[in-house]
Amino acid sequence: MSSAGGVPVLILKEGSSRTRGREAQHANIMAARIVAETVKSALGPKGMDKMLVDSFGDVTITSDGRTILDEMDIQHPAAKMMVEVAKTQDNEAGDGTTTAVVLAGELLNKAEELIEKNVHPTIIIDGYKKASEKILEVLEKIAIPVEPNAEEYLKKTAMTSMASKLVAEHRGYLADVAVKAILQVAEKENGKYKVDVDDVKVEKKPGESVRDTKLISGIVLDKEIVHSGMPKHLENAKIALLDCALEIEKTEFDAKINIESPEQMEAFLKQEETMLREMVNKITAAGANVVLCQKGIDDMAQHFLARKGTLVVRRIKESDMEKLAKATGGKIITNLDYVNPADLGYASLVEERKIGDDKMTFIEGCKHPHAVTILIRGGTQRIVDEAERSLHDALCVVRDIVEEPKVLAGGGAPELEVSRALKKYAETLPGREQLAVKCFAEALEAVPVTLTENAGLDPIDILSELRARHEKGETWTGIEVHSGKVRDMTEVGVFEPLAVKKQIIKSATEAASMILKIDDVIAAGKMKAPPMPPGGPPGGMGPGAGVY
Repeated sequence: MSSAGGVPVLILKEGSSRTRGREAQHANIMAARIVAETVKSALGPKGMDKMLVDSFGDVTITSDGRTILDEMDIQHPAAKMMVEVAKTQDNEAGDGTTTAVVLAGELLNKAEELIEKNVHPTIIIDGYKKASEKILEVLEKIAIPVEPNAEEYLKKTAMTSMASKLVAEHRGYLADVAVKAILQVAEKENGKYKVDVDDVKVEKKPGESVRDTKLISGIVLDKEIVHSGMPKHLENAKIALLDCALEIEKTEFDAKINIESPEQMEAFLKQEETMLREMVNKITAAGANVVLCQKGIDDMAQHFLARKGTLVVRRIKESDMEKLAKATGGKIITNLDYVNPADLGYASLVEERKIGDDKMTFIEGCKHPHAVTILIRGGTQRIVDEAERSLHDALCVVRDIVEEPKVLAGGGAPELEVSRALKKYAETLPGREQLAVKCFAEALEAVPVTLTENAGLDPIDILSELRARHEKGETWTGIEVHSGKVRDMTEVGVFEPLAVKKQIIKSATEAASMILKIDDVIAAGKMKAPPMPPGGPPGGMGPGAGVY
């Protein structure tokens, strides 16, 4: 609101609020830092878990950065940007979500110290940009090249990604499962591997224990066989994958049929039966003994298929149909007139099994499956859910290495090495950007410090020892939190993909820069609820209604 000649001029709508300059920056940085503080204690093998209860009372127990932030109902716009950091990190690299958020929070923390000293945010942003370019360069230089299918490194990396999770005691077993799954679905193109994590279908059922999680070289459908008269177990299955309904389509326009005698009525019903029989014959004539259908199947058609000893599952999700095509080598058939034996898929076994209370259909023993299933088991629903999240991270890090075969050791070693290089680089820069690059170097040390604090150790002693060892040129010295000692992390076998670390630096820098660039927050007024109609809420419930 400003006044022109004593008359107030309203610019913003009533109820809007505006903060600007230092105040706005401080509020935004504060909000983002609170988010980072929240996930900080979940970092590393000794990190704690969070219990999140949503508005319906559903409980999630996790230490996965993205899940924590997704489940928290965050209002503040700057804090929402931190949630986006975790999402980007998860979508791009699959792991390192907590680290990315902690680093972004620390960058903002350091930036605020500089703003207090009257360094302009634009200079800080430029400094951070230079620092992140330098970091990516140093990381590339120190990364350890590996073979894309070197199972030893893949397994160690998968174990590292699961060390901080609830299922850590079973991580060796789960890492094996993840590595085998990814190597089965990896496809070589022009000498490089391509992996789509979605080709690994994850099904979960509470019961048994996490140790009973299995990799199935084929697909598991959470569906039962449609007709009780069908075989529940078929070997050497020839599979027809249908994307068309085995039903008589009802006409789209209204049609009237005049039937004058019982014979005509019978002929009309017979005709429908004959059409369904023909459909079934077309499928079985091609040699199919298993039908997996995306749409519906008429009761009559089910009867004919059961008579021919065919095993049928219907109403399968489209995404599952695509995976089935990849796993069995079959083609999805959309028109029954063109079913030929070459389009059928193959599996050595299709059977229905009872898992817990539910029946599931297993299609396994495919020759060269380009899609596989991991069936996760666990004592309770919460454990199964967390095992699924942990396996997602493990699958992603294995994929990252198969696609970009370079690794770094963990335990805060790369952060310290890069921090050391940045401090030297800062000295070559003129002016105030030097301060911003130094701040970035200090912010990186937040990772080993947080790892140490979460393990209940003294960060000051350990950090000074780490710095001294890195000065001597021990690149891979990090903190081994289980023993609380400073060790060479390559010997301990703690590895993470280069791709994950690079994405952490990129997403954290960009998020911090974006929040620093804001100097004015203009918020519209909240929407008001419409007034209550007279006579209380709708439905004639006056005062006192609904009280028993």
